[in-house]
This record gives sequence, structure tokens and C-alpha cells, in this order.
Amino acid sequence: MSDSDSDDYLVEQPQLAPDDPMRAYVPLSFGKTSREANIAAQIERARRQVETPAAPKKGDRKKDDDSDNDSDDDDDDDDESDDESDRFPVSHELVLKTHERAVTSVSLDPAGGRLLTGSLDGTVKLHDFSAMTPTTLRAFRSVDPWESNKSSATTDSHPIQRAEFCPTSGSHFLCVTAHPQAKIMSRDGDILTEFVKGDMYLRDMHNTKGHVGEITTGTWHPSDPNLCVTAGSDSTLRIWDVNNKRSQKEVIVFKSKAAGSAGRTRMTSVVWGASAQGSNPVLVAAALDGSLVMYSGNGPFTRPSAEIREAHRPDTWTGGIDISADGRMVVTRGGDGWIKLWDTRKFKEPLVKVEHPSTSDRFPMTNIRYSPDSRSIITGSASGHLHILNPGNLRPEHVTPITPGIPIIVVEWHPKLNQIITGSANAETRVLFNPEKSFRGAVEVMSRAPKKRHIDDDPNLTMDQSLGLSADSIITPGASVPKPKGKRGGGTGSGTRGPQVQQITPFMRSQPDEKHISENIPLSRMLHEDPREALLKYAEVANKDPMFTKAWKETQPVTQYADVSDEEEGEGPDRKRVKR
Repeated sequence: MSDSDSDDYLVEQPQLAPDDPMRAYVPLSFGKTSREANIAAQIERARRQVETPAAPKKGDRKKDDDSDNDSDDDDDDDDESDDESDRFPVSHELVLKTHERAVTSVSLDPAGGRLLTGSLDGTVKLHDFSAMTPTTLRAFRSVDPWESNKSSATTDSHPIQRAEFCPTSGSHFLCVTAHPQAKIMSRDGDILTEFVKGDMYLRDMHNTKGHVGEITTGTWHPSDPNLCVTAGSDSTLRIWDVNNKRSQKEVIVFKSKAAGSAGRTRMTSVVWGASAQGSNPVLVAAALDGSLVMYSGNGPFTRPSAEIREAHRPDTWTGGIDISADGRMVVTRGGDGWIKLWDTRKFKEPLVKVEHPSTSDRFPMTNIRYSPDSRSIITGSASGHLHILNPGNLRPEHVTPITPGIPIIVVEWHPKLNQIITGSANAETRVLFNPEKSFRGAVEVMSRAPKKRHIDDDPNLTMDQSLGLSADSIITPGASVPKPKGKRGGGTGSGTRGPQVQQITPFMRSQPDEKHISENIPLSRMLHEDPREALLKYAEVANKDPMFTKAWKETQPVTQYADVSDEEEGEGPDRKRVKR
């Protein structure tokens, strides 16, 4: 056949409509085809669907000039809001559902490769961005800090109050639970240091070696990876050295001036940041009596450098506090529903204050954070919105819904990744990012190809190897299937059935019978004997030939009794008269 003849042949193709679903099953080429992930489509699916108000119809607009001017202003406002949303990394999100209860703490290591989250369920979840894919969004380890000390299954876990990576070293993190002892744990979840508990019977807190009450929060030194501070309900701030767990390095006793407090109150929040001069750090803490106290330098901490009484309403939980990168401004979020801005150089009155509903009555861990460059302030709300505020006047620059109707408890803005992490009351952790302005982290996760599903990924279709395997459950390929026991005759099963034979299982094979026990185990027959009869049969032998008292049988003294007269013997207790 010539080449010209072969050109006349045409390959028939199926006649399918362009929108026919069968086109998905028709091969387009010969050989093995590989499915490549559409990275752009994956990232687009991660885009947040934020509800925007619908644009008004043309027929509804008024024809006068005033309405035209108003519409132009509205268009300008929409353009500005779009620009603001592009300015902040909130266009896309990654949702992690690894906890069972509300997320109370989130933290990233300095490099941004590992994320840890704490929850009210008493566990710390460790997530590794380098090991996650769009289809495997899960934690690689779950740690309960008090699991080793559980004496029984009914012991309750302590909720996680604060879990924070060291800002200068990502090898360990501080774990604070609702317990007097804080812990230093490695990045893999192992306990490195457990600080000591103080003596609760000592009145003077200066003489105690640790907290005597529940620890509410804690944080790290801004530059020293060996120092951290914890705030407790015993009216103290304690500075710890991670290399010495037997006693704190410094103890700061705050004496409350509130009436009826006996000089004690609960410390609700603490922050340790750089000072305005850039030399010594600044330590600022809030108390339950509404006070705000500031300590400057690395010590001694005998007296505070500044103190504000009733900075927030007394008996309200001020859980959110943060200090700017230059150490000049301090922002607090109180339980009285106010956000206030303070100047460390004039630590007397708030510069600005705005009203913001508080969630500290339900979640005391509610926080507020400065952005890495201190050009913005972020915090959550009871309605589930993320508020990005102006650091100068505390006005909202951008408000976006994250979990509508569910409070946002904690927020964090990582400097290297340029990503915002939020923890909500519905046990969800969300990583907000912008593919064009964020780096690594969630962007890398959404840029990977989905992991191919394997049968071992479904725990319902696999067997727990820790339970073991029985010999009968393993069938050799090609081997004959054993016939069921208990039948007589050679029929197909329709013949007369005999008595049902008890099935011998692998568990029963390992149980020895009674005959084997009586023949091979010494004194096993004593299980069926009466212990009283077994002892009394040796009573006569013991009297004739005593084994233990034979040495002094002949040397025992004779028992002598007093002689009793007949008169004394006849008198009974009824005849005796009471002597008067």
C-alpha cells in the first residue's frame, strides 16, 4: 500500500456535543496520561467569598444632580475599600479544623514553617506547612501537656491559656495552662522544663519559689531566648530562666489599692517589648482591678516606673495588650468594651479610646495585636469580624467577616510570611493570605499538587496493628478454604445435623484446660479445698510434735491462779452493792 493510499483513510471520531458530559471519558491521546494539578485553580478556590452589597439598579436612581454626586461618592468608596482589601493579606484563606473546642492561642515560629494552636480541649496541635497539601490539612502531632501526670481516665485536662514560640529561637515554646506550673516544650511537643509550684501556705509572695495560683498568661523576653514572664492569679509576675526550673529569677508582687482587695488582685495580661530608647525592654501588665502597671529595664522590679489606676473598669478582664515595635505606644482591649491607646512616655491618660464589644467574659484569652511594622492594629470581635484599625486614631481601616456570628478569640500577624492567623470559638484556625504579597506558609500549601488518595488514608478500611492479627484471619492465596465444622455425613449440607460443636478460636487455643493445670501446676488442687479443714488436719500432729515451740516445751512456767472462796464465787454482779 502506497503512502498516497494511506492518506485517504480518516479516523472516525465520536460525534458528541460540546457540552456532553461523556467528553470527560473520551481519551484525547494514546498512551498513559498524567493529571497535573492546576495550581492557579487551587489558589482561586482558596479565595474568600465576602458578601458585598448589591449595586443599585439604574431605574432606582434619581435623576437629579444630587443623586449623581452621591453615586459618584459611593463608587469612590467602593474603590477605596477594594484598594484596602488588596493592601492587607486577607483575600484568600486556609481553614484548619483540628481541634474539638474553641481555639485560644495561635503562634508561628520565627521562620514561619511551623504553626501551633492551643484550645480549650487541653491539647496543643502542631502543624507543619512543608508537609501539608490541599487535601491533607491536618496536624502532624497532638500534645496534651498534662497527659503524663494523669492518674486515671477521668482526670480533666487543663485548658491552654497561652502557647507562644520564642521570638528569637524556634526550637522551643512556652505553654501556659490553667495550672500553677508553666512548661517549656520543644518544637516537636516534648517537655523540656516544668517550672516549680510555690508553697500556697506562705503569705509573703516574695518567699515563694513559684506561682501558688492559676497562671493566666505569659510571654517571652524580646531579645533573650532564656527568659520568659508569667502572670498569675496570685497577684504576681514571675520572670523565669528556662535553665532553672526550681525557682523564678525575679518575682514582682503587685499590691492592689482597690478597696477590699487586701492588696491582692489577679494579673490578666502581660507584654514584654522594646523600649522607646531602644536600650532596656519595657514590661507592661494589666490587673483585674483595672490597673495598668509598667516596669522599665531588666530589673530590679521593686517599684513600677508608672501605674494607672482604673485604666479600665474594675472587675473586668483586660485580656488584650500589646506594645508597638518602637516601644512608644501600648494598646489595650478591656472587658469594659473599650480599646485604649497609651503613650509610655506620658503614662497617665489614654490618647485615644474607641468602643469595641468585648468577649473577655466568655473567653479571657481574647487579644489585640500590632502589625509587624506597627502601621496597623488587628483584633477580633464577637460578631466574627476581623478589624484592622489605624494605630493613630483606632478607626477601622478594613473590616472583613471571618466566622460570621462566631467570636474571634485570638489573632496573630507573622512578619516574614505576611499572613494573619485567627482562632475562633468554633474550633477553626484560619490562615489569611494574599498570593501576591504573602510568602511561603499557606501559599506553598495551596501551590502543591493534591496528594493521591490511598486506601491507607481511610482509617475505616484499615486495621489497627496495635491490636494484633489472628492466624485464622490470614488466608494464603490459592489455598483451599476450610470446611465448616459441626456437620456429619458427606452431603451438601442437607443431611442430618449433629450437635453444634463449639468453635475453637485463637483466644481459646491459648487458654489451658483444667487437666493441664492439675497435672503441671503444683498445689493447684488447693483451689478446691476448704482452707479451715486443710489447716485443722495438721492440729493433732502439731500438738504431738510441735515444730516451732519444741525447744522450750519443758521450760515453760506453770500457770498459777488465785484461790477463790465459796462466798466470792457465789456472789454475782447482781449481789454487789454500790458503795456510798
